[in-house]
Amino acid sequence: MIRTSRLAVLLAGLASAAPGAAKERSEVPDRYKWDLADLYPSDDAWRAARDAFARRIAAVAEHKGKLGESAEALWRGLDAAFGAQRELERLGVYASSRSDEDTRAAAAREMKQAAQQLRVDLDAARSYLRPEILAVDPARVRTWLDGDRRLAEYRFFVEDVLRSRPHTLSAAEERVAAEASDLASVPSEIYGLLKDADLPWPEVKLSTGEVVRLDVAGFSLWRASRVREDRDRVFDAFFGALRQYQRTIGGALLGSVRAHVVDKKVHHFGSSLEAALFPGNIPTGVYSQLIADVRRSLPTFHRYLALRKRMLGVEKLRYQDLYAPLVGGVDLRFSPDEARAATLAAVAPLGKEYVAALAKGFEGGWTDFLPSTGKRPGAYSTGVYGVHPYQLLNYNGLYGDLSTLAHESGHSMHTFLADSTQPYATHDYPIFVAEVASTLNENLLLHHMLSRAKDDATRLALLGNHLDGMRQTLFRQTSFADFELAIHARAEKGETLTGENLTQLYLRTVREYYGHDKGACEVPELVGIEWAYVPHFHYDFYVFQYATSLVASTSIAHAIREEAKKGKTRTRDAYLAMLRAGGSRYPIALLRDAGVDMTTSAPFDAAMAEMNGIMDEMDAILARLEKAKDPAKKAK
Repeated sequence: MIRTSRLAVLLAGLASAAPGAAKERSEVPDRYKWDLADLYPSDDAWRAARDAFARRIAAVAEHKGKLGESAEALWRGLDAAFGAQRELERLGVYASSRSDEDTRAAAAREMKQAAQQLRVDLDAARSYLRPEILAVDPARVRTWLDGDRRLAEYRFFVEDVLRSRPHTLSAAEERVAAEASDLASVPSEIYGLLKDADLPWPEVKLSTGEVVRLDVAGFSLWRASRVREDRDRVFDAFFGALRQYQRTIGGALLGSVRAHVVDKKVHHFGSSLEAALFPGNIPTGVYSQLIADVRRSLPTFHRYLALRKRMLGVEKLRYQDLYAPLVGGVDLRFSPDEARAATLAAVAPLGKEYVAALAKGFEGGWTDFLPSTGKRPGAYSTGVYGVHPYQLLNYNGLYGDLSTLAHESGHSMHTFLADSTQPYATHDYPIFVAEVASTLNENLLLHHMLSRAKDDATRLALLGNHLDGMRQTLFRQTSFADFELAIHARAEKGETLTGENLTQLYLRTVREYYGHDKGACEVPELVGIEWAYVPHFHYDFYVFQYATSLVASTSIAHAIREEAKKGKTRTRDAYLAMLRAGGSRYPIALLRDAGVDMTTSAPFDAAMAEMNGIMDEMDAILARLEKAKDPAKKAK
């Protein structure tokens, strides 16, 4: 039997009611669905646009061999290529969104595949762009850029092409590479179909007698059960199901990693990491510095684990306990409408224009809120230039879901502001800064909720939730980045990657981070299969940017809040200028202009200071609650 402490009893309370079983999409009210009609009025209209676009691709290739003739020729070629890309973006978002509504639907999957093929065809048709620009004397190209105003919107792109000279192949070779890139996405697509549509997810019977299905969305929900035995059932069943397919999922991940290694070799990079970071002009040292900063800060992380152990009142903290709510008796549940209102109130420090635009988006079909059978799990935000952003959620009403709405709304507003300010060629902001906008909104939400917290229990719940977010974003995502770097290093050396040795490597990494051998948190062997649950490993070195972005946004949000108290807006204005800048500058420069230097450890150390400050406050609240509960302590 698990011994429960006096503090855990004090914190325990009413469990939140669980949402009902997933509905079919037809049962979801329209006001909680996105409006894809703003893209195309129907699937038939999309198909007509697809066919017209397929004929348009040839026009892009007509400029081949002409770019070096004059500024006029360069402009015509760029304008044709970027114009086609803009239309393809519209086709692609509609098709993928229709597929994400119900991954079981064959017709929507076919539309998505058709859009992906069009992308391959367009990439092949415009593959001459970079080699031809590079074939021209750079001084001549820059003279054209200075002399023709029509080229102004393409200056950043052209300068970036000139930077890429050492990694650009001949036109013929780039065309082959573009054609082959279609194969690179196949492993990820196979993994997605297995996980989202075909894998026979288990059902478990909870202590209440309720039988629940543990697909990805179900696991995300029920791993947070307040009943420890239920958490054990959920983890064992979900990870057990994944482990049955570890060979297949491992083969799929191997395919993605090999594709990254091939790209590294073909384009003459020193490593897959360098190849992945090159488009954003991010030094590889930023990646390695993050891992080093996190590893030296593991004592702070282990302090968090000890605090969680104390609040749960367990003799031993286990990996299965990491998602259990820390505080009961606090009704942190919100309807979709309440979540919208809370998000709008939270982002008020960003100004009236920001709030008004987001409010209009909430009412204008930006968001697909509720889970439904077959719907893609998780959440994301995307957008179409000249239309508006779209965001997918699987909203279950918990505080974490509210936080996710604020997070994705940050992405959406970044897209909205960049699209409203930048020409198409520079509207798409780099991934490295993308998560700054989302995590900054989460930070503003936390402090908004704290300002309205009326009791210690609510404050503890909010602070604990924020700590959990820092655990998952700073430490968990960096452990992912560490694992990802290791598997690519193995592949680059020609070593094998199998489901079995991926599981062993992942388990070793997680145990190091979570202090398994130091008694901070027990990590069972079954957790080794968790890598198979993370789709981001199929993307090349994506996840570390969650951590770096949180570090940056924590610093910026703190400055915005402090200045707001004094009626000042300098940091806010600089931050909004960064959002409006889109992709017109490289991310390190964008963040530096917003007041954060990511080439140093200073922003990370500031984030650790905030994390320790939160734990200091929680320790003080817990001591006060214990003193109030224990007469003997009160007498002292």
